[in-house]
Amino acid sequence: MTDLKLEQHVDLLFDKQVEFLSQLVAEKSTRGNEAAAQEIMKNEMASDSARVDELKMDVDKIKHLPGFSPVHFDYNNMINVIGNYGNANGTGRSLILNGHIDVVPEGPLSGWKSHPYKPEVRNNKLYGRGSNDMKAGLTAKVFALKAIREAGFVPNAPVYLQSVVEEECTGNGALACVAAGYKADAALIGEPFDDALVTAQVGVIWFQIKLSGTPVHAERATEGVNAIEAMLPVIAAFKEMEENWNQEKTNYPDFAQHHHPINLNIAEFHGGDWTSSVPAWAVLNLRIAIYPGDSLSERSRQIEKTLQNLIMNNELVKKAKPELVYHGFYAEGYTLPKNTDAESELAIAHEGIFNSSLIRSAITAATDSRFFGIYQETPALVYGPAGERIHAFNEYVCLDSLKNITKVYARFIQNWCGLTEL
Repeated sequence: MTDLKLEQHVDLLFDKQVEFLSQLVAEKSTRGNEAAAQEIMKNEMASDSARVDELKMDVDKIKHLPGFSPVHFDYNNMINVIGNYGNANGTGRSLILNGHIDVVPEGPLSGWKSHPYKPEVRNNKLYGRGSNDMKAGLTAKVFALKAIREAGFVPNAPVYLQSVVEEECTGNGALACVAAGYKADAALIGEPFDDALVTAQVGVIWFQIKLSGTPVHAERATEGVNAIEAMLPVIAAFKEMEENWNQEKTNYPDFAQHHHPINLNIAEFHGGDWTSSVPAWAVLNLRIAIYPGDSLSERSRQIEKTLQNLIMNNELVKKAKPELVYHGFYAEGYTLPKNTDAESELAIAHEGIFNSSLIRSAITAATDSRFFGIYQETPALVYGPAGERIHAFNEYVCLDSLKNITKVYARFIQNWCGLTEL
């Protein structure tokens, strides 16, 4: 009967959930601009009688820890918001519900059918930047807990709802929660992977190449050193490295059948000052994946060796004096241990709502699961709603999926933590 009661309350609250998701999507919570969205999260948690902690980002408290990613960004006014739910003295199993509030930039507005920060519902899909990645997953957690409360219960164990920053670039927001002492018997992260459980995921390294040219007037271009032209062989060398890493996939069973598990992204390029001047500088930002279980230091050494070999064999690159900088994600991959109690409980909850078996998949993206799974040895379940076009134009979440995922979360909390009457 409790299951049915929880599901009924999710249904009754769903219009409010969609309204709440629309409020979050309307806030442009790109890096450094998360405060307004976090205020919305804080107020909603407090309205459900949660004790709310505000955790200010402080590099000095996390830079010495495993999992820290190098950062060249001002963390002033950036906070995590954590709602403390449940019965702190209960006998159930404790739980972390984690999700990120930050979103990636929207790109040119001309690519969107509707404004990315003016959410619209069309064909039972909610469109807008961050609707799927991953504000939908956050709202599912908020409203699963709200449905439990509306039904007259609280989890019979501590439940920590973490709304974190920095997931899209470093993961240092989740690391700050680890450093602050938040720990539980399981973690559930609502990333949007189509109602499936992520069993393996890659790690990610962000790195930057800086080149220094020698500027001259374009009419004497051959006498200068063109920093932009020197970047072309740099890109080619790292593309070759990418293909070499992909050839290693047979050593990694979770990705052996994937057509291209390691992706190098030529992400940002800046250079030059004047069309009739040979460019004196160029900066290239790149992202590359690594396999779960890989050593970050060893993969970094291979990145550095690729650049060193190029300097030795290419006169133009040598003259441009390349500098390599790590400037963001320095993240290990994560594989969920097999046959954990947490996975079993999630599978039961999923099957009870979807009337189908839980699908399991390996992904070629990274999430914050590594902080719990690797550094706290806590099973980290990555499982969230269906949608499309994350990091792309016209991002959306499927509302039917969102409702079902919210019901799964409520049932999972009930079975994992136990419930006690208010």
